[in-house]
Amino acid sequence: MGKTISHTTSIRVRYVDTDKMGVVYHGVYLSYFEVARTEMLRAAGIPYSRLEETGILMPVLEASARYLQPARYDDVLDLKATYCTDHGAVMHIDYVITKGQQVLVTGFTKHTFVNSETWQPVRPPRHFREIVQAAAEDNV
Repeated sequence: MGKTISHTTSIRVRYVDTDKMGVVYHGVYLSYFEVARTEMLRAAGIPYSRLEETGILMPVLEASARYLQPARYDDVLDLKATYCTDHGAVMHIDYVITKGQQVLVTGFTKHTFVNSETWQPVRPPRHFREIVQAAAEDNV
């Protein structure tokens, strides 16, 4: 297994995130994954806006979530995102959402890198690779 970077951020469940049953609507967890992913990249030194400024986008190729326990309005959740540097041009990120010690949701997303003008696949930019590698070294 390659080197990884991980980051955990916390959020409080908003009322708008819940359904008629009073639990977080299943589709909202993909938004929570996005929060975890962008905060992980920001903590590593690569705000997503910086990638966009250099003409790089990271569209989602695949997303999966496994729902184990419900979250409810006003719960404080920890969103953990982990990226393994072994995946080359595809960025595979694993997620674990917890409330205290209880795991509520696990999942992953896969992304590719594309040129923002042509939407053609490109290699991850050098500055991205260097920063991720340095962050992974710090995580070891």
